[in-house]
Amino acid sequence: MYRAALLAALLVLAGCQAPSAGPSAASPVNETTGTDAPEPTATPASADAADALPDPETDRLGWENGYWHNESLAVTNSDGLNESEREAVVARSMARVEWVREREFDETVPVSVIDRSTYQNRSTTAANATSARFDNGKFEALFLIGEDRDALEAQNAALSQSVLGYYSPVRDEIVIVADSERPQLDGEATLAHELVHALQDQQFDLTNGTVTTRDAYQGRNGLVEGDASLVERRYTANCGEAWSCLDSADSTQSGGGDSHFGLNFLQFFPYSDGPGFVEHRYEAGGWAAVDAAFADRPDGATEVIYPEQYPEWEPATVSLPDRSNDEWERVRPPGRADYAVVGQSAIAASLAYTVTDDYEDASVVAADDVLNFEGNEIDGNDPYNYDVPAARGWAGGKLYVYENGDRSGYVWRTRWTNESEAAEFASTWSAVVRHWGGEETGENVWTIGEDSPFTDAVRIDRSGATVTVVNAPDAATLEAVHDA
Repeated sequence: MYRAALLAALLVLAGCQAPSAGPSAASPVNETTGTDAPEPTATPASADAADALPDPETDRLGWENGYWHNESLAVTNSDGLNESEREAVVARSMARVEWVREREFDETVPVSVIDRSTYQNRSTTAANATSARFDNGKFEALFLIGEDRDALEAQNAALSQSVLGYYSPVRDEIVIVADSERPQLDGEATLAHELVHALQDQQFDLTNGTVTTRDAYQGRNGLVEGDASLVERRYTANCGEAWSCLDSADSTQSGGGDSHFGLNFLQFFPYSDGPGFVEHRYEAGGWAAVDAAFADRPDGATEVIYPEQYPEWEPATVSLPDRSNDEWERVRPPGRADYAVVGQSAIAASLAYTVTDDYEDASVVAADDVLNFEGNEIDGNDPYNYDVPAARGWAGGKLYVYENGDRSGYVWRTRWTNESEAAEFASTWSAVVRHWGGEETGENVWTIGEDSPFTDAVRIDRSGATVTVVNAPDAATLEAVHDA
């Protein structure tokens, strides 16, 4: 019964297909001191709103390009914003982000507008065959994308129809995706969120320090997106009382995108748990403690899920020697690590997907295990729970994809903090295999039938606190991929 409700909740947030994350009345509004901003006036009758309040003698927090953070603008969002209106809204929003985040923009952030087809062309990356096979194997191992779909295309489909805007560190600009040259903004939340990314890039250089694995990406983005999401909430909490803000126009833009709940759950991790991590840092030492985290970004999703473990936690080093025969070899994508690290957030996504997928009625976990509720409603600020018991205690791992001509397989080893947690994961992962049609045909071996999107054979072995999952086209080939 949760499927329809969950899929109906897939709304747009900051370039990400996501459940609603609107302003929280409980979020404290930061009162920056020392800005001496003039008191706001009533909405001016003319469009020249900049004349309503005097400019400061020098640049300061809460003022940008002729506009104070608490100034009113004579712009109409319902008929779209022309270029001059956009410039005024962006300048005022920059001042507001400064006021909340207590950080000064070094330079004006340009904003461009593109149509959706242009965005789709930009976001569609043609991966080479080796990289495509590697990514396909990784998402197949997570039981998120079957062999009947391309992993990159599926991920793009989950986003391309729902993006309203994004910040490009390469272009140093915000891009609004619209269906007309005079775009309507969905209030000021998305603009504020992307402006925080621009501020982060100016102050901390978002292009500095590459990550090569999924779990490292989740850790870094937990900070980056968590910072932007928390500022966005505090920003929008001012609207209607302290500030006059744009209304959310009745937009005709596309939304919703692909309804793949498992991918949505995985992609939304930084937005769901990131704000809690950043708020934990803020409570420990204000924005200075958040700023310091950009010099020592979280090493993985674990530190974001459990912020009290930051910064001491580090993923365990996991050894996974190549034990394939001469017919099989590891897939080595160019320019990146030849192994994947998929941590707690990815495992939780795999389990959550069984709640809503349309393959079988029986889920591996209950909806209450992966969703956060406030009363009878899903928590809009923190909708997803990644602290799932079967994923809890993940300490590290490696996943290698193998190929033999047009056939593929994988070996995935995970390390857990103790034997009990490893045993729980192994048992639960066996249930995931059964969920997707697996039948036990040998000791710790399952064969998944041809009517499943994950047709193959899987072996799950546990040794102490280590679990090794091996996949091959059939049970007879498991030893060829990885000799136990």
